Amino acid sequence: MGSKVVPQWASKPCAMGIDEAGRGPVLGPMVYGCLYCAQSYLKTLATLSFADSKTLKEEKREELFETLKTNDSIGWDVDVIDPRELSAKMLKKNKINLNEISHNSAMGLIDRVLKMGVLLTEVYIDTVGDAGKYEVKLSNAYPSIKFVVAKKADSLYPVVSGASIVAKVTRDRALREWVLDETAENMQRNFGSGYPGDPQTKSWLENHKHHIFGFPTLVRFSWGTCNTYFKDIVEVLWESDNLDEDGGSSNSNGKRQLKLSNVGFTTSKKRSEEIESSGKGRCRFFQARKLEHLTHF
Repeated sequence: MGSKVVPQWASKPCAMGIDEAGRGPVLGPMVYGCLYCAQSYLKTLATLSFADSKTLKEEKREELFETLKTNDSIGWDVDVIDPRELSAKMLKKNKINLNEISHNSAMGLIDRVLKMGVLLTEVYIDTVGDAGKYEVKLSNAYPSIKFVVAKKADSLYPVVSGASIVAKVTRDRALREWVLDETAENMQRNFGSGYPGDPQTKSWLENHKHHIFGFPTLVRFSWGTCNTYFKDIVEVLWESDNLDEDGGSSNSNGKRQLKLSNVGFTTSKKRSEEIESSGKGRCRFFQARKLEHLTHF
């Protein structure tokens, strides 16, 4: 996906615009798109009717996207970030927030185009977070490039408007062509726009939640929107032995639970070794097979 051939004008000073589509939806990928051209072509670019993709009808966006793809004076590329990747990064132990994911995606596009041999001298970006701090971050990473980071850049600079169209059309097509990994019965594709406030999206989420396995992989399960659909989700209780003498406790439902400190976690090394050697708190899998913890071979 994107321009594969190094353009003849790549050795001339070039400008790039970067924008995203799908930052807010609870469904589908987030897509970062870029459009680049020689600086000498920017005036012509301004006459091509590019505009913020959100102000254009789908048919017009598709038409403009096909036009720019066949224009030898324009290059483009995209970074499609899968919803599973978004959720995994935002929920991992060392969390990566959405702003950082966005910054990394934009910088990845810059790196990709530079490696093609394109002489980027100016880059215009629709801001994510504080525009000033973002601009400093980019300038430190790429000292030879002039950066302009601004709110509503997609409506101010045609080169960013073009990038907005690239990102939006790519995301729309990805959703239309999305192949659901799940094979459960009654799986539907009428999920609407994917935005949390869309009634059709709300209905789809309600009808496609699973009380054990959650949502289909199309859903960004790290979004707070998902929490409201799991009030009646099945509670997961990890298998463990009853340890009355070691301080087992009950939750609000009367179900007995264990503190992690009772089974060797977040406690002293000596205490952990005592529990391990006694067999208390060990999973039945290990006890049934008489498996022991070895510290020396």
